[in-house]
Amino acid sequence: HGASKMALQMKSDGFVFVEELLAHKQFHSFSLEDVERVVATNDKQRFKLCHHPEDGRLQIRANQGHSVQVTDLELRAVALDDPDYPREAVHGSYMKHWPSIHSQGISRMNKTHIHLAPALPGDGRVISGMRQSCDRAVWDSIFWSENGVLLTPGDAAGMLPPCYFYRAQRLKTSRGSLSQPAHQVLPNS
Repeated sequence: HGASKMALQMKSDGFVFVEELLAHKQFHSFSLEDVERVVATNDKQRFKLCHHPEDGRLQIRANQGHSVQVTDLELRAVALDDPDYPREAVHGSYMKHWPSIHSQGISRMNKTHIHLAPALPGDGRVISGMRQSCDRAVWDSIFWSENGVLLTPGDAAGMLPPCYFYRAQRLKTSRGSLSQPAHQVLPNS
């Protein structure tokens, strides 16, 4: 989020040179080994570390979660015949937000994409895209990107309208799936 605030040169693909990052006053006490460890051990695989194709310098970027537009981010829709193609996309949220989501849709807020997951928390396919603590799930019929998280920019206003929801479910309760489509479910169901 803070590359521009820290005056780091972020390229159109979201990468920042590691040497420039480590030279910044906020990160000067960290080493290249620290950066490599964070990238390798991050349970949500948030970061990508690779060498620049032209000069070989090491660079890093976030795979998703950008608050600024990254025009050349490597997002590729998965083909329908792909064996890993998810049959659904689930957005995790909280009951306190359900009335707004139910009436207006899901907002990307200050991000460039709405984050979704291919299943509920606890399923091995969910690396990122849904907080473990969410207590409301909304299923969306959209496509999946190859970066490990399901993403959609939403409509022109950054919203995923409720007409695209086909199911909503309370989580962390003994109640199961709501039997009606999400747009027909009462807000506090």
